[in-house]
Amino acid sequence: MFEFLFKRPGENKPGDKPAGQEAQADRAASSGTGSAAAPQRALQAEKLSRIQGDEAAAVEFILQCEFSELRLAAAEFVHSPELLERVHTAMRNTDRRVAKLMQSRLDAHRHREAERRRGEVTLEQARALLKDELLTPNHVADLDRKWMVIAAPELQDEFAGVRAALGQRLEAQVQLQRAMIDRLASLRRLPSEPLPPAELAARLEALTQEQAEALQAPEHSSLPRGLVAEVGLETQKLRASLHEIEAGQAALTAREAFLGAQQDKPAAELNADALRKEWHRLPQAPQGEALAGLQQRFEALLASVPQPEARKPREHKEVSKPKEVKEPKEQGRSEGRSRGADQHFIDTMDAMEAALQQGSLGTAAELDKALKEARDKGMRLTPAQSDRLAHVRAELKRLSDWARWGGNVSREELIKTVEALPTQSLAMSELAKKVGSMRERWKALDSLSGAAPKSLWERFDAACTAAYAPAAAHFRHLADERHANAARGQALVDEANAEIARLRAGEVEWKHVAGTVQRLRLAWSHLGAIDRKEKKRLDAQFTDALNILQGPLEEQRKAEMTSREELIEEAAAIDPHDRHALETMRALQQRWQEHARALPLERKSEQALWQRFRAVCDDVFQRRKDSMHEADIERRAHEAAKEAISARLEAAAPDVTPASAGKLLREAAAEWQAIGPVPRAHEGRVEKRYHAAVAQVQHHADLAKRAAGLAQAAQVRDKLRLVQELEHAVAGQGTPDGDWEARWSALPPLDADMERTLRGRFEAALRALREGREAYAQLLERNRGTLLHELLRAEIGAGIDSGPEFARERLKLQVEVLQSSLKSGHKGGQKDGQAGNAPLRELVALPALIDDRSASRIEQLFMRLAREGK
Repeated sequence: MFEFLFKRPGENKPGDKPAGQEAQADRAASSGTGSAAAPQRALQAEKLSRIQGDEAAAVEFILQCEFSELRLAAAEFVHSPELLERVHTAMRNTDRRVAKLMQSRLDAHRHREAERRRGEVTLEQARALLKDELLTPNHVADLDRKWMVIAAPELQDEFAGVRAALGQRLEAQVQLQRAMIDRLASLRRLPSEPLPPAELAARLEALTQEQAEALQAPEHSSLPRGLVAEVGLETQKLRASLHEIEAGQAALTAREAFLGAQQDKPAAELNADALRKEWHRLPQAPQGEALAGLQQRFEALLASVPQPEARKPREHKEVSKPKEVKEPKEQGRSEGRSRGADQHFIDTMDAMEAALQQGSLGTAAELDKALKEARDKGMRLTPAQSDRLAHVRAELKRLSDWARWGGNVSREELIKTVEALPTQSLAMSELAKKVGSMRERWKALDSLSGAAPKSLWERFDAACTAAYAPAAAHFRHLADERHANAARGQALVDEANAEIARLRAGEVEWKHVAGTVQRLRLAWSHLGAIDRKEKKRLDAQFTDALNILQGPLEEQRKAEMTSREELIEEAAAIDPHDRHALETMRALQQRWQEHARALPLERKSEQALWQRFRAVCDDVFQRRKDSMHEADIERRAHEAAKEAISARLEAAAPDVTPASAGKLLREAAAEWQAIGPVPRAHEGRVEKRYHAAVAQVQHHADLAKRAAGLAQAAQVRDKLRLVQELEHAVAGQGTPDGDWEARWSALPPLDADMERTLRGRFEAALRALREGREAYAQLLERNRGTLLHELLRAEIGAGIDSGPEFARERLKLQVEVLQSSLKSGHKGGQKDGQAGNAPLRELVALPALIDDRSASRIEQLFMRLAREGK
C-alpha cells in the first residue's frame, strides 16, 4: 500500500514485472537522493574502460561493482573456464544476467571440451585403424559416421591427414584385389590358349611371381582367403597339366628315339617279344595323333621282324624196337606238342605281363595258376616261350616279395593308427567303426600279401582290444541304461494303475486326472531306449492303462467344451455400444479362466475354443474401437479448427492495431468456445499455442498502442513547446514577432481533449500578446509555483525521479498523498488510465512560466506516461 513512497528512480510500477535481481541492485545502489550514485557510477565506468580485455581485472571489477549494467559489460571480457566458474559462483544469487552469461559460456566451453575429447578418441581410433593390418571399408565407414557428428575444428586437419592415409590404404587394397581377380582370370584362360609348353611355363612363372609379390604386399591381409585359395588351386592345376604335357612330350620323344634306334638295326637282330617288352616298359604317352603314328611305326617294325622256325621233333634211332602205330588221338597230341603253345596260352601270358605291369598281383597270380594247369595237361613250349614264361614268373615272384614286404609295412602303419585311436577323442560309435574297419583292412592285407607274422598279429590284436575298450564300456553303460529305463517304464505303468484304482473308488479330481495323464505321456515320451522285448510289453500295458483313464476324462471334457461354447455365445451377444460392455466382457474372460483352471482340455481343442472366444472378444473391442475412432476423428477435426484459429491469430499479430485487436480476440474467443473438445493428448499443446497466439496479438497491440502513445507524446511536446515559447514572448523573455498561427497549424492535431486544452492556452497567450501582456505575464509568474507543485505530484504518481534539489518537497508531498489516501480509503499506487491522465491535462492546461529544467521534467513525464500506455 505504501510502496509508492519508497519508489526509487527508474523503478517499475508495482503492477510491472521486475527487471531482475540486477535491477534491484541498481536501485539499492541509487536509493535515497541519488546524489552519491551518479559520481560512483561514473567512477566505476571509467575504471571499466581501463580494463582493455584483462580477464583478471574484469573479474575483480565484477566482484566489486555495484551496478549491474557495468558488471554485465565487464563480463564480456571473461572467457577462461576458471574465471567463468568464479564469477558464476559469486553472481549466482546476486546478478542473474551475469550469472546466465557465465553459465552459457561455461556450457559452451564444456561442450567444446566434450567435442574435443570425442574428437581425440575418434582420432585415436583412426590412428589404430591405420596401424591395423586387417583394415576393412566398414571400419572406415563407421569412423566417418562418428566424425560427422563431432564439432572439433582444431582436430580437423589432423583427422583429414589420417583419413587420407586410410583412404590410400583402402585404394591399395582395392587395386590389390582387382589385380588378383585379373590374375585369376588369366590363369583360367591359359589352358584354352594354344601356346607352346615353354611359353605356357613362362607365362605361368610370371603369374606365380606376381602372386608371390601380392602376398608380400603391405595390404595382403585384406585379400579374401577364398580368392587366394582359388588362385593357388588354379596354379596347381596348371602346373600339373604342364607337367603332364612335358611328361607326354618326353614319352613321345623316348618312343620315337626307341623306334629310330631299332629301325637302324638289321632285321635279323630284332626279336618281336623283346621289342614288345621294351615298348611296354617305355613311359606312357598321351593319346593323340602323335602316339597313333608311333604305334603304327612300331607295328610296321614288328611286321618286319622274321618269325622263328618251329623246332622239328627228334627222330628215334632205336631200331631194335619196332615203331608202334599210334592212334589218331595220340598222334594229334604229339603234333600239337611239336608246334608249341597255342594262341590262348600266349594271350594268357600277355595278360599276365599286362597285369604285372599294372601292379595287379592277384590277377597275375590267377593267370599264372591257369598257365600251370595248361602245362600240367601236357602242353609243350618252344624255348622262346619257356624263357618268356620263366621271365614272367620271376617278375611275379619279385613283385610278390615286394608286396609281402609292403604288406608288413602297411600292417605296421595299421598298428600305429589303431594305437593312436584312443588319443583322437572320437565318438564311441565312430570308434567302434574305426576298429572294425582296421580289422577288415588287416584281413584284406592277408588276402593280398599273404599271412602276417604272429608277432605282428598279436600286437595288432592287443591294440584293437585296447582301443575298443572305451566303446565296450560305453555299450555296457547303454545296456545298463536300457534296463534302468525299463524299470522307470514299469513305475509309470504302476502309477497309471494306481490312478485307475482311485478313479474307480470315486476319488475324482478331474484337473489332477488330466494333469496325471499329460505328465505320464510326457514322461513316457522321454523314457529313453529299452530292449525291444521289454519295450513291446511295457507299451501294451501303458496303452491299456491310459485308455482306461482317458474314457471318463473325455466325457468330462465334452461337458466342459459345451460350457465353453455357451461362454462364446454369451460373448457374441454383448452389445459393444453398451456402457457396461467392457465389464461384462472382463467377467466372461474371468469365467473362462476359471473353467480352464478347473479342467484343462486337450491342447488342440483348448486352442481352437480359445481362438474362437478371443475372436469374439476382439470383434467387440474392435467395434468399440471403431466408435471411439469416429469420436477421435471428430476431435481431430476440432483440433484442426483450433489450430487454424491459432494460425490466424499468429498471422494477424504483426499487422494488428489497438482498434482491431479487441475485435479479433473477441471473435477468436467466440469461435474457440464454439468448437468441441480436442484429443486429450494434444489438448495442452493446442491450448498453449492458442494462448501464445493471443499473447502475441496482445503484445503487438500493446506495441502499436505504445508507439501511438509515443507519437502522441511527441506531438504534445511540440505544441507545448510552441505554447511555452509564446508565453515566454508574452512575459517579455522571447521574440514577440512571428506567425504563431501558421506554426500552430503546421503541427499535427492531437486528440480532442488535449487539442482543446492546449488550443485554449495558446489562444489566451496569443490574445494577451496582441491586446495586453502585463496581466497575463503576472498570471504566468504566479502560476510558476503551482506548476512546479503539480509537476512534482505528477512525478510522484508516475514514479519518476524529481532530482536531488526537490527531495525535501517531494518527501513532504508524498506524506500529503499518503494522508489523503488514508482518508479516502484507496491505495496510492492504484490508478486507472483516466485518473492517471487528469494531472497531466491539468498540468498542460495551467499557463505558467517555466525554466528549461522544468520543461525537461515535463517532457520526461510525457514520455514515461506514453511508454506506459497512459
